[in-house]
Amino acid sequence: MKYIRLILAFTIFVIMGAKAQNSAVWEDFKISKKIGKEAVLPDFSYAGYKYSEVEIPLVNYKVFNVLDFGAIPDDTISDKNALIKAIVAATENKSGIIYFPKGKYYINTGDDELTPIKISTSNIVFRGEGTGKEGTILFFDKDLLPKNPKKLYSVPNMIEATSEGRNGKLANVIADAKRETFSLKISDASKIEKGDWVILQVSNNSKDLIEYDVQPLVIEPEWTSILDNGVVVNERHQVKSVNGNTITFFEPIHYDVQAKHNWEIFSFAHIEGIGFENIVFEGNWTKEFVHHRSAQDDGGWSILSITKSVNSWVRDCRFVNISNAITFKASAASTALNITIEGKTGHSAVSAAGGSTGILIANVNDLAGMHHASGVGGGSTTGTVVWRSKHPAHTSFESHASQPRCTLFDNVEGGFFLGRAGGASKNLPNHGRYLVLWNYKETDEAEINFEFLSSKTNFWKFVPPIIVGFHGSGTTFKTKEIQILESLGTRVLPDSLFEEQLKLRLGKLPKWIQVMER
Repeated sequence: MKYIRLILAFTIFVIMGAKAQNSAVWEDFKISKKIGKEAVLPDFSYAGYKYSEVEIPLVNYKVFNVLDFGAIPDDTISDKNALIKAIVAATENKSGIIYFPKGKYYINTGDDELTPIKISTSNIVFRGEGTGKEGTILFFDKDLLPKNPKKLYSVPNMIEATSEGRNGKLANVIADAKRETFSLKISDASKIEKGDWVILQVSNNSKDLIEYDVQPLVIEPEWTSILDNGVVVNERHQVKSVNGNTITFFEPIHYDVQAKHNWEIFSFAHIEGIGFENIVFEGNWTKEFVHHRSAQDDGGWSILSITKSVNSWVRDCRFVNISNAITFKASAASTALNITIEGKTGHSAVSAAGGSTGILIANVNDLAGMHHASGVGGGSTTGTVVWRSKHPAHTSFESHASQPRCTLFDNVEGGFFLGRAGGASKNLPNHGRYLVLWNYKETDEAEINFEFLSSKTNFWKFVPPIIVGFHGSGTTFKTKEIQILESLGTRVLPDSLFEEQLKLRLGKLPKWIQVMER
């Protein structure tokens, strides 16, 4: 099997030194790119706004100041209607900056209808005047109720940006394509143009595909989602060129495509250019969090949902006393950057979910210690990067089952232990192929022979990951449950896989990253 061949192709390094080592798996990636062969590591460098090639822009759209629509900061009277009016005006203008001068704005008070604030058009940006005490605060007084009282997870977000369009089938894939390549031969490319966003999709429960997907794991009977619905992949790609019935994407395909499994191409109805910047989002969550105790615990103050969107962002924002900070759903090429989470512990920090592709979660400082630190939710999410982020020792990363794949945790610092990934047993495994931990610094207590296929619980099952430069507390792993284990106990070079892959692709690091490193 291919997994076995990878193990044989690499020496497993277990180096207990204090000096950073050059990574062998990185050298393989560089050589493979140079000679055009398949590398072991996925290419994560396309994650983020505009593939992280440029910094997030400071747009200069027409300004819609919420004060002009009736908002009055600091008076404890609801400003929700004023905010909605500003959004309507910006929507009619087809773009706009929803501007909040400094002060505290009250939303979802006793006089408000407790429903989400909706954004359904492109190029709408919420902009405040900073995240300090004298900055802009959006205070959400009351929690929202679940759509279905029996489903605690059905609580909507306070602010929801999504496309109202629908996806439609365009073509079938008629030839195989290897992972980390860029082109597909399809049945009919006549409806596809350069620049279009499409979805590469499969849903197939063929025995051979399921076995390939989870190898070397053996499917458990209770994993009914993959057994009944099959392997589900929803990669979102932008078309770089069309040549006859061959389409080429800007970013690589991350899954081995076999035409016999009935892969399809769908249109991707989306919005773009949604932004949130320089704002404090404050909830009114004051209790001690208990996981799955109530809808209020799990989602009452869920703040931002960005869905069916591309090239969007949340940057330089602070979240206080909330349930869930930011969720990207069914989105692509978007970034959460410079995010701070404070106050009471809530449910989750920042996550990519719902079949998202290429989400960059960067420089998140989770001071609250959310039950699930930043990571990936369900829905066949692919190509997520969590980069240079921190969380406390009492929590760990999210990997919420329902077939997330190809995820990089790069220079993450915080707790590392089972039980915080999330996911129902029917949706296991928690993560599919190509989970990569790169220079992860563990800050909780060390464990001996840590398991990724737990013998103690049915809620912690991972396809063997790639672990490089794991250090901090001294944890060791069951090596038979790891695809590659390199330089255990000490950092490796390059220091950041995401940065070095981006530098290799572009020839140099983009200026926005150079500025961050100063």
